[in-house]
Amino acid sequence: MGTVKAQDPAESSEMAAQKPLIRVGIIDDQQLVRTGFSMVIDSQDDMKVVLEAPDGELALQRLEVVPVDVVLMDVRMPKLDGLEATRRITSTEYSHGAHPKVIVLTTFDLDEYMIGAVTAGASGFLVKDAPPEEMLRAIRTVFSGDAVIAPTSTKRLLAHVAAREAQDQRIDPSVLDGLTERELEVLAHMARGESNTEIAECLDVAEATVKTHVGRIFAKLHVRDRVQAVVLAFASGLVNPGDMSF
Repeated sequence: MGTVKAQDPAESSEMAAQKPLIRVGIIDDQQLVRTGFSMVIDSQDDMKVVLEAPDGELALQRLEVVPVDVVLMDVRMPKLDGLEATRRITSTEYSHGAHPKVIVLTTFDLDEYMIGAVTAGASGFLVKDAPPEEMLRAIRTVFSGDAVIAPTSTKRLLAHVAAREAQDQRIDPSVLDGLTERELEVLAHMARGESNTEIAECLDVAEATVKTHVGRIFAKLHVRDRVQAVVLAFASGLVNPGDMSF
């Protein structure tokens, strides 16, 4: 086996400086969990844990003064549970200008937790025993403006939450009038739970092109992430739950 060349410290520092530092908050009532997550996250050049809290109530207080980009949020906690904390975080305009995005973590891969997380405004959902690399990838993905759902649950979740939201609040289809034909096509593929890579393959375009379309869709629809865009797709009637095959 060949030897691995050590990276020059100066080169490593320069590369890290070129990346935006992702400020991460960890909200979990178990100290061991917070410590473990912190060790994994702080080992990365492009992210750092800047806030920890054992419950949602304390988390809300600390988020008022500490700018955070991505929050890892437990579901079951004392004083204030993770879903209600998520709802308040995503609906708050912080004076320091940060707009925290929330990834809800739980030990249960259950629909109700996923639905609760997404409807509360979370940008992602992962089970706690996900591999470290999956958690890191989720943090980077959410930070970049996309949504993350446990791979085995994505389509099931999107179908369920979108159908329920659409029934609860049907909206005027004209909300989509600002989208181009291609953007509507991309949104429909998103509603099927397809990734940017899958959409690119289906439309025979570059993945970067799909990312551009997705970004414009978010901006035009005034949504935070992929899941909220998909909910609008269902609620406006662009896609109907009965049309989907999961």
